[in-house]
Formats: sequence, structure tokens, C-alpha cells
Amino acid sequence: MRVTNNMLINNTISYMNENLNRLNKYQTQNSTGKKISAPSDDPVVAARALKLRTDLAEVKQYKRNNEDAKSWLEITEDTVASIGEVLGRARVLAGDASNGTKTPSDMEKIKAEVEQLRKQIIHLSNSTYAGRHIFSGFSTNTPLMNDDGTFAIDVVNYNEQIKFQIGIGDDINVNVPGGELFNNGADAVKGEVPAFVKLFDDYISALDSGDNKEVSNLLGTIDSIHDNLLRVRADVGARTNRLDLTMDRLENDTVNFTKLMSLNEDVDMAEVIIKLKSEENVYRASLAGGARVIMPSLLDFLR
Repeated sequence: MRVTNNMLINNTISYMNENLNRLNKYQTQNSTGKKISAPSDDPVVAARALKLRTDLAEVKQYKRNNEDAKSWLEITEDTVASIGEVLGRARVLAGDASNGTKTPSDMEKIKAEVEQLRKQIIHLSNSTYAGRHIFSGFSTNTPLMNDDGTFAIDVVNYNEQIKFQIGIGDDINVNVPGGELFNNGADAVKGEVPAFVKLFDDYISALDSGDNKEVSNLLGTIDSIHDNLLRVRADVGARTNRLDLTMDRLENDTVNFTKLMSLNEDVDMAEVIIKLKSEENVYRASLAGGARVIMPSLLDFLR
């Protein structure tokens, strides 16, 4: 087969392009620090990278859910603590009013304060987090109680749990249904007076009539409602602790997935630099050799 100048030139250019492509590959790896810049560079590495990035994105979403859930529970816990303070103050006043030493004027003053405590309970029952009513079950856009102290909506305690997904197959309910706290565990029924508010209504009625014995009898009811409040608060605290443990696990997952991504995608810089210098030498040698192959022309033979 006759070898022509065009064949020599085309082969030289082809081999030089191959050398240039390898040089470009290592220059890209050196610049980006990554093994691949396109899926076609290494389909296996690309598929594994996509899976790891998806897993890491899921973990980050679970962390956001966890933080949102914890914020909701923290607001709930603070509100329940405030309700406990109101109830504690009501008990102190009941003990003071039931000893039989108070004048009618004193009883009026205690009554005025208890009426304000009743209003505060209704206000706290309609507490919100990010514009959502925390005790209203699924009806987060509706207050739990009306201004008169009756339930404004129906809330079925065990069916209206707002859940956040905090892991694969792992979720947690973040809300306390209104009846669970304000109706001693019974469901909230629209139009009915919660046990919590009824306590204050009876309290105010006893103070209004000056019935010290009835005020004394209400101490047991106050203690019963307080025990239920402590139960709810303990449950909220337990869920908050669970979120803290879950967040620790998610932080570890983030570190582990990030490490796996690095092992899968990142190059060994020392190895890349060595290969880059080697390909630079090869490419320069091919340029020099190509110059010698292409250099002779008709004029060179006529000299």
C-alpha cells in the first residue's frame, strides 16, 4: 500500500488529538478535583454519585423536617408551661380564698384576678406557630376556642395528629390536640365548655357567692387538671428528646454520605498531577515528532 503525505499528516493529527484529549482530561481533573465531568466519562461512578447525592438530599430534608418539628414542640412546651403557671396561680388564690378569713372586698379582688386567668387560658389555647394553631388538630387555620370559652371546632385527639417525616419510615407527631390538654383527655366538641374553662367558671361562681367550702372543694379539681397537664408536658418533652437523638443520627449520616461522595468522585491529586505532567511530555513529543513528519515539502527535495 502506498503511503501518501496526506495519510502521514492525517495519522499524525489523529494521534496528536488523542494525546491532547488525554491531556485535557487530566487538566480538567486537576482543575475540578473530580474524576468525571460527564456521565460518559465513567457511567459506574456517575450512577453511584447520583445515588449518593439523592441520599444526601433526603437527609438534608429530614434535618429540615426535624428542625421544624422541634420548633413546633418547643412552642407547645412553652405554652403548656405558661398554662401551668396560670393554673398554679389559680391554686394559690383558691387556697387563700378558702381559709374563711377574707372579707367580701378581698373575695372580689381574687375573683377579678381569676377572671383574668380565665381569659389568659383561652388566649393560650389559641397559640400559634408560624401562623398555625397548635392545639386545633388538622384545623390549624382555626382557633381552638371562642372568646366565651367554648370549643370553636371538633378535634378528635387520636385521629388528628400532625406528623413530620424525620427519617426513612420514621415519623413523629408534633401537635397536642386541644381536648387532650384542655378537656382532660376527652375529645374537643364544638360548642362545649372544656373541663379547663369549666373549672374557672365554677371557681368564679363560688367566689361570687362567697362559698369558701366550694372554693376549697375545687382544689382537688385543680390538682387533677394539673396532673393531666404534667402528663402532656412530659409527653412533649419525650418527643423533643427523641428529635434531638434523631438529629444527632442525621448529622452522622450527613458526614458519612459526604465522605462516600468524596471517595467516589474526588481524584487523587498527586496521581493526577503525575499523569498530567506525563501527558504534557507526550503531547510535546508528538508536536515535535509531527513537525518533523510534516516539514518536508517539494521545495526541500529540489534543493
